[in-house]
Amino acid sequence: MQFLLYAVIVIHIIVSFFLIGVVLLQQGKSADLAGTFGGQGSQTAFGPRAAANILTKLTGWAAAVFMITSLSLTILYLRSSGSSSSVFSGMKGSAPVSAPAKPGK
Repeated sequence: MQFLLYAVIVIHIIVSFFLIGVVLLQQGKSADLAGTFGGQGSQTAFGPRAAANILTKLTGWAAAVFMITSLSLTILYLRSSGSSSSVFSGMKGSAPVSAPAKPGK
C-alpha cells in the first residue's frame, strides 16, 4: 500500500509541474503587440488557433489527472494511516434542544 501511495505522489508532482508549464505557455487572446492594434498575423509556429487548441486540450487533461491524483492521495493516505477520523468523530450525541422563549406579559 505504501508503494502505491508513493507512486501516486510522484505522478502528482510530475503532473503539477506539467500543468504549471502548460498554463504558462498559453497566451491570452490577442496578447501580443499586434493584437493591441487589431492585427492577427503574428503567431506563426502552429497557426493562430492550432496552438491554442493543443495547449487547451493538454491543460484539460492535466487538470483532470491532477484532480484524480489529489482524490487518490487523500483516500490512500487515510487507508494507510489506519485512522478513520472524520470531522464529526469528536462530536457528542446530539445538540441540546432549547425551548422557545415565552412571550412577556
